[in-house]
Amino acid sequence: MTKLTDREIAGMIDISAVKHDSTLDELRAAAELAKKHDCICVIGLPAHTPLLVELLDDRPDVVVGGAVGFPSGGQTTAVKVIETEELIEMGCLEIDVAINIAWLKAGMLDLVRADIEAVVEASGTVPVKVILECHWLTDDEIVAACGICAESGVRFVKTGTGWAPTGATRENIALMKRTVGERCLVKAAGGVKDLKTLMELYDLGARRFGIGVRTAEAILLEAAQTT
Repeated sequence: MTKLTDREIAGMIDISAVKHDSTLDELRAAAELAKKHDCICVIGLPAHTPLLVELLDDRPDVVVGGAVGFPSGGQTTAVKVIETEELIEMGCLEIDVAINIAWLKAGMLDLVRADIEAVVEASGTVPVKVILECHWLTDDEIVAACGICAESGVRFVKTGTGWAPTGATRENIALMKRTVGERCLVKAAGGVKDLKTLMELYDLGARRFGIGVRTAEAILLEAAQTT
C-alpha cells in the first residue's frame, strides 16, 4: 500500500456538510478542521455557502466548494447553470454537480451530456466534479457516464453525494479509473469511513475524498499518529 504523509492525505480531503440535517455548527466545525489540517476543500449546501466563505476568509488556500443540483440531480439544466453561476459569484472555487440519474438510466445520453456541458461552460475556469451516485447505477451506466464526463471537460468524476447507502466501493473506484484513464480524476465519496479504506481507494486511483466532518477528524487524527 502506498505511504502518504498526514499533510498529503489532508490535501486530498473535501470536508462535506451537505446532508439535509447538517447544521451550521457542523459547517463551522468543518471549516475549523480544514484550517487545522490544511484540507483542500470544504463544501456546504448552497444557502450556507456565504457563511462558509466568511469562515474561510482568512485561509484562501482552503477552497470553498459549491453543491449544484443537490442531491437528486433532477433539476433542470437552466437551474443548474443559475446555481453554478450564483455559487461562483459567492466565492466557490470548485463545483460538485449531481448527474441526472433518470436521464442516464433511460439512455438519454445526449441530454446527460448537454446538462454536464452546460455546467462546465457556466463554471468557466472553476473545476467541475460530476457526482454519478453509483449506488443506483449499473456498471454499464457508470462507464457511459464516465465517458461523457471525460469528454465534457470535467475535472473529476465522483462516486456519490453521501446520501445513498453506498458509493465509494473498491469496485466503483476501479471501474471509474479504468474508464477515464488520465482524462480526468476520480473522487471517492459515500463510504470512506477510515484511513485504511481511504488508502485502499487511493491505490485504486482515487485522488480526492469527500468525507463528513466527524469521520474526517478521525481519519486525520489516525493519519497524524501513523504516517
